[in-house]
Amino acid sequence: MTASLFPAVEPFASGLLEVGNSHRIYWEQSGHSAGIPVLFCHGGPGGHCSAAHRRFFDPQCYRAILFDQRGCGRSQPLGETRHNTTWDLVADIEALRHHLGIDHWLLFGGSWGSTLALAYAQSHPGAVLGLVLRGVFLGTDEEVDWFLHGLRRFLPEAWQAFARALDPRTSGHLLQACLRRLQAARPPDAIAAARAWLDYELAAVSLGEPPLESSMSPSDEAALARVRVQTQYLRRQCFLAERPILSRMAGIRSLPSIIVQGRLDMVCPPVTAHRLAAQWDAAELRMVENGGHLAFNPAMTGALVQALADFSKRLAVELA
Repeated sequence: MTASLFPAVEPFASGLLEVGNSHRIYWEQSGHSAGIPVLFCHGGPGGHCSAAHRRFFDPQCYRAILFDQRGCGRSQPLGETRHNTTWDLVADIEALRHHLGIDHWLLFGGSWGSTLALAYAQSHPGAVLGLVLRGVFLGTDEEVDWFLHGLRRFLPEAWQAFARALDPRTSGHLLQACLRRLQAARPPDAIAAARAWLDYELAAVSLGEPPLESSMSPSDEAALARVRVQTQYLRRQCFLAERPILSRMAGIRSLPSIIVQGRLDMVCPPVTAHRLAAQWDAAELRMVENGGHLAFNPAMTGALVQALADFSKRLAVELA
């Protein structure tokens, strides 16, 4: 962590919202109840919110809304992949906005969270005040292939261990190999595949970063849930094949955005953020020269907190 974060804060409200097909999404609010509403979109797919994520938002300025996406974290049922697509999540966000009585809100998302924030903004531009994005990911085959195969050039040991754990005979097709193992009749095989995936993911996001603070390993149930959700999304182009993000920019070109991109981000390389900014008239691309993928990299944290401060000043004038 870094001193740029705000002090820890507890939610002033939380709950589970019924969104259909047996899904219930966890949500919480913290900060200033009359402040600028901002929605935090967590990464993954398959990730979840944490108490640390609340600390990006100045509690004197922002009414921060965090939620766990379908099948994730405290949402129920955990790991459920049925009726779980990008467009279900977009509908959930809109349902949450109405449930909380919010007219317009700022969106804040990194990595997969940037994808979801963009998909929502393109579907409901009138509800969006602006976007703060980090480590842009657009859900394309090119990006998924880079993560699963291109990074072996930088992580040969981790990649080889990953490949061997999924299928000793394979030198590729890792997504398919993981899916087969996750569907294995023997639970230990599925758990081993999930943990191999998470070990590789950790090695990838840690590239060029200072040592991560120690954290408890997820339970078998949580590991399986995360990887089941993530692999479902990645094998289906994050459900964006028919509605790619870059082909739908016309409707949000005038929405203000600050894109915070780590120059050293190996998981979501800067070229993607550059392509997005080139098609977005109102976007400002802020390249963090010594930043990587992780939001809690000190340089990235400082840039994200500054972006939110800049937006709070701008919105305070516009909403006055």
